[in-house]
Amino acid sequence: MPKDDSRIPIIDLFAGPGGLGEGFSRYPVGKKKKTFRIAVSIEKDLYAHRTLTLRAFFRQFPEGEVPKDYYDYLREKITREKLFDAYPEQAAAAVDEAQMRTLGGDSEITKIIGDKIKGHEKWILIGGPPCQAYSLAGRSRMLGLVKVKGESNEIFEARKAKKKEKFEEDHRHTLYKEYLKVISDHSPPIFVMENVKGILSAKLDDKPIFSQILSDLRDPNRALERIDVGLKYRIHSFVKPAGKKTDNPLDPRDYLIRAENYGIPQCRHRVILLGVRDDIDSSDLDVLKKTNSPSVRDVIGSLPKLFPGLSRGKEGEVYDALRAIFDHPDWYVFQTDPRFEDVADRMVFEFGKIRRDRNRGREFVSATTTHSDPWYVDPSIGGFSNHKTRSHIREDLWRYFYCACFAKVKASSPTLKEFPKFLLPKHKNVGDAIEGKKFGDRFRVQCSGRPSTTITSHISKDGHYFIHPDPRQFRSLTVREAARLQTFPDNYRFEGPRTQQYHQVGNAVPPLLASQIAEVVAKLLQD
Repeated sequence: MPKDDSRIPIIDLFAGPGGLGEGFSRYPVGKKKKTFRIAVSIEKDLYAHRTLTLRAFFRQFPEGEVPKDYYDYLREKITREKLFDAYPEQAAAAVDEAQMRTLGGDSEITKIIGDKIKGHEKWILIGGPPCQAYSLAGRSRMLGLVKVKGESNEIFEARKAKKKEKFEEDHRHTLYKEYLKVISDHSPPIFVMENVKGILSAKLDDKPIFSQILSDLRDPNRALERIDVGLKYRIHSFVKPAGKKTDNPLDPRDYLIRAENYGIPQCRHRVILLGVRDDIDSSDLDVLKKTNSPSVRDVIGSLPKLFPGLSRGKEGEVYDALRAIFDHPDWYVFQTDPRFEDVADRMVFEFGKIRRDRNRGREFVSATTTHSDPWYVDPSIGGFSNHKTRSHIREDLWRYFYCACFAKVKASSPTLKEFPKFLLPKHKNVGDAIEGKKFGDRFRVQCSGRPSTTITSHISKDGHYFIHPDPRQFRSLTVREAARLQTFPDNYRFEGPRTQQYHQVGNAVPPLLASQIAEVVAKLLQD
């Protein structure tokens, strides 16, 4: 960076593909002069690190001055190596900024951070530890809380005890302590720490994890049993003022940010903490300002329309595979059932409007955009990256088509008890799901008229929870559509195999939300 660079350095730990850092680096939005810069981002995953490095390269150029070669790479006209070779200075800076390292297993990280913040009175630490051990679904899976059909109580309890022992030994419970060590070692003026909302109810050794984390973050040296020479921290909420008392009398739920209340087209609920060093006055701290959020239709409706692929079939057979639903022996029974007549009529109508000439897309789809939001749009691209559809089995094409038509008629996603029999999956627990016991929403269409449900890393496994609302596309979301719902700009390319791209998108903090968080932090530092 130039010696006269006045931007505030950001240290980004557990960076993932860089959603939190992207929001900080783009603040203030629309202005060429930015408040923050990423000094270093640390991530251990190979493909997320490749995404980070590419984005770091992009940021080496002033806004609006990114070279044509970058867009040629997005269009797959040149290789990544050729792009970096053409701009060696910027490529070297990007490699220095985005580092593939493992927190807790790399003694160099402390020195790297020290070098990056040297001479800076103001700097910010951001990031969050991996959250699998804190998520509600992850805890259920890891603790073996789901009883297998026919399993005796003794076997179930023995399996649960063994799982609990393994769960409590999981190192992911204490990865936040690596974050804590960085705070203790370097005393950042401000830190931002993110995690899933399951952390609010998680327990370890039958004790709440969250209250212990708050206590540790307020006094990192005491928590690490070090000599008490460092400064302490006040832990603030981004959505609720703490009031005048200094003991921060907030309820744990006050730290939860509901993204759909802040202009994000997604019902994503995450715990995000703001730590402010004791020697900094935070008595007049601002909080995030509520605003209406766009709908799924607003955000992804203008993207190129694509067909899905067909598992165990040929590209040209997708249309006929969907058409076969109307030849099913149970179609007439379904069509004349009063419960389903309106949905069946919609299915016939929508199928009649499907164009056979649609393709599956690819890593880059050439197209013009009618979307006008400058947060997303970059007119220099000429299309969309990461916009290729998955392949689905024929029966899932039917289910996706049915769900999207159901949502068109009912304005909601159907549960399994609202499925006709011939569309029900052949899973062992379908009976329980129909009775409302579990997994009744196994197939979930993202309704077009409101924000989406949470884009999670599970999207990397299958698309059942992420069905496109357009029946004429009868498929799950592409990586680009998921990225848009996560508010990543269109010039943000995700690297690696498609499964890894989905995983990166699902684990990220929405950059547009992070930009609003950056505004709160910037005003605090200015004051």
